[in-house]
Amino acid sequence: MNLVDVTGEAIELDERSRDIFRQIVEAYLATGEPIGSRSISRNLPHKLSPASVRNVMSDLEHLGLIFAPHTSAGRLPTDRGLRFFVDALLSVGELSAEERSGIEAVAQGADAVDTALTRASQVLSGLSSGAGVVLTATHDLRLKHIEFVSLDPGKALVVLVSDDGSVENRIMDLPPGLPPSALQEASNYLNAHIRGATVSEARSIIALRAEEEREQLDRLTSKLIEQGIASWSDASAKDTGSLIVHGRANLLQNVGVREDLDRVRQLLDDLETKRELMQLLSLTEDGEGVRIFIGSENKLFSLSGSSLIMSPYRDPNHRTVGVLGIIGPTRLNYAKIIPAVDYTAQVVSRLIK
Repeated sequence: MNLVDVTGEAIELDERSRDIFRQIVEAYLATGEPIGSRSISRNLPHKLSPASVRNVMSDLEHLGLIFAPHTSAGRLPTDRGLRFFVDALLSVGELSAEERSGIEAVAQGADAVDTALTRASQVLSGLSSGAGVVLTATHDLRLKHIEFVSLDPGKALVVLVSDDGSVENRIMDLPPGLPPSALQEASNYLNAHIRGATVSEARSIIALRAEEEREQLDRLTSKLIEQGIASWSDASAKDTGSLIVHGRANLLQNVGVREDLDRVRQLLDDLETKRELMQLLSLTEDGEGVRIFIGSENKLFSLSGSSLIMSPYRDPNHRTVGVLGIIGPTRLNYAKIIPAVDYTAQVVSRLIK
């Protein structure tokens, strides 16, 4: 059997090699432990001596698909081997009716999208030995309503309501000498012109209209409008989105050796501190469906040797507004998690209005 792995290099496996390789990978996914030639020999569908199995294992090792973690130990799949298995040999299962219902419950009774997203991360965590992760690109949300609320002298609260029902606030300095009526006038003007736009789009709209309608607006009110949108746009550029993580404790279960524990701790640190996690949005937004990153393929979590199974969720205009999925050890149950992540992204996408 001649197959091509993710690097574009052809890998040629006959039926015997494929059966042995599959046993090594499936043993790793089930237990995390290496498997030896004697165990493989006993479980093969056709009779083959342990010595013959070792010869095949040597060939697989030469191809970079498996390795020996210790001298005279069994074999484990490499990251390249796992990628080859997922792309070429994995049979993705179907979700059961119960699993579909559990995922669909994400949408039931959710009073806002952020509530549904929190539930989605919990569901994904429950379906895996990893952590359920949801990333939202808050700067791409479309505006439904904006309001300026007076605070202390010289300060106002800018309240933005997005079309998904989420609410965010910013405090801004008011232009000196601003009349009390200007706050309401600015709110009315913005709501008349930027409804349905993103923050960045709103900024462009206001910049264009300011030239056309300069005489219709009081000078200080115009300044208030420009400052309000500018301060929100600048803050949104820095705040590239929000992160929801559930199931960190799953990552600590069944950790056997000290090295594995150190890798899990590294992953937990990554989840807590790396803003580069938001790069997952750009990694997934250009493709359709589920994306899989295994071990060293993923630069964000290369030290912890983790796998990511992610899928974007989109608004009715098919714009990517976030990404969700699973982060966990490389021995995730890919056959089960891939369809679960895909279906969860579909359910969440239906909630985006």
